[in-house]
Amino acid sequence: MWEPLAGARVLDLAQPMRRGMPQSPNHPPFRLSLERRHGDVVRPDGGSAAAELIVTGGHVGTHVDALAHVSQDGLLYGGRPAGEVTTRDGFSELGIDAFAPYVGRCVLLDVAAVHGVPVLPPGYEVSAADLERAAGALEIREGDAVLVGTGWSRRWPEPGFDGGVDGAPGPGVEAARWLAERRPRVVGGETIAFEHIAPGHGHATLPVHRIMLVESGINIVETMRLGELLDSGVREFLFVLNPLPIVGATGAPVRPLAVLP
Repeated sequence: MWEPLAGARVLDLAQPMRRGMPQSPNHPPFRLSLERRHGDVVRPDGGSAAAELIVTGGHVGTHVDALAHVSQDGLLYGGRPAGEVTTRDGFSELGIDAFAPYVGRCVLLDVAAVHGVPVLPPGYEVSAADLERAAGALEIREGDAVLVGTGWSRRWPEPGFDGGVDGAPGPGVEAARWLAERRPRVVGGETIAFEHIAPGHGHATLPVHRIMLVESGINIVETMRLGELLDSGVREFLFVLNPLPIVGATGAPVRPLAVLP
């Protein structure tokens, strides 16, 4: 192994993508169909190939939200009128193709551990005080990636994972402003929406998305698989994040990697 990575442990932070996986009802579901099977076409030398057709929304499974994903009063990040950058083929600005790959420091704030539980209860609102306690002596620097651990990915793919009925744990407005003040490059979490979802509320309003994407220009990673990382006890590590560069898209699947020392 290359010397700087000798002894490193790499954790895959993406949920597996399959038909029927939990997702927001606001987005088209993931579908895979094996369109060509071995034997459908056989070459003269006996060789054969199989191939699939994949159909998915950009915000299904582990994914990154582009800044074009959310507007407020018709405006995107930087005060751009959404209509001016919207085309038939997607967004001419602020799409996921504008996201530069991230390879850098990441801080994990384990809020579940702060409360002495493996998983925060449905509908729990993560506060700024929770984040302060989880950070402890760890400094969050401008340009870092910051992940908020709720333990929720341990429930994948149980019924109710989407939080539509009982809610889901996540940062509220106060916590979102605490994060935004520290100017991270990207934030992420385990739930379908990086938000406090109150019981019965669903995704009716998403103020944390507004604060991050529209007001602060901070991308969001959602539906991450953090159980193994939370169990590791490591809270500072190298993070690799590189969503599919789909031109004009409001989000795209990603397979984040945590490189632990």
